Amino acid sequence: MGTVFLRRLSRWQAESERAGIGDLYLAARQDAPGVFPLEREEFVRRLVDEDTGEPEFDMMVAGDPAPVGCVYGFRVDRDGDWWRAFTDVPLTIDELTTSRQVFVIAALLVAPHRRRQGVATRLQRELLARHRAGLHLTLLDPGNTPARTAFQSWGWTKAGQLTPTDGTPPREAWIAT
Repeated sequence: MGTVFLRRLSRWQAESERAGIGDLYLAARQDAPGVFPLEREEFVRRLVDEDTGEPEFDMMVAGDPAPVGCVYGFRVDRDGDWWRAFTDVPLTIDELTTSRQVFVIAALLVAPHRRRQGVATRLQRELLARHRAGLHLTLLDPGNTPARTAFQSWGWTKAGQLTPTDGTPPREAWIAT
């Protein structure tokens, strides 16, 4: 296994590299336990049409040189489309959205052959170092034990759940302050 290099992508670069990121998504989610994955095309559509347009969108990609890991996120506020997609937002989280103090990690993906090599740790650490916010938030599928274990090891804690308005199962809200 060679060295993995991290690089930051702008929203436009993320759009231009959507095929490789879509392939990484498919590889990373195919064997994830307890995960309710989107279809590859829906993931790419959401990334390009919705997520890259969010305020302060930021993405890091790990490559060797092909993409083997990716993390991206953005700031959210109470009046944005992202929050309107959920009900039952815990009050402690909701209060911080009024002042745009919540940065969401929307996706963290690592190819199966690069897991347990510190790629995810490096990616999330680098992304969050650039985004000082009152609260960092991510949503996890309840049955995704490997993701829960990783976020716990990084000091994140479960703070409740968010229920999507589209009828899909609730997601666990995990926070790091």
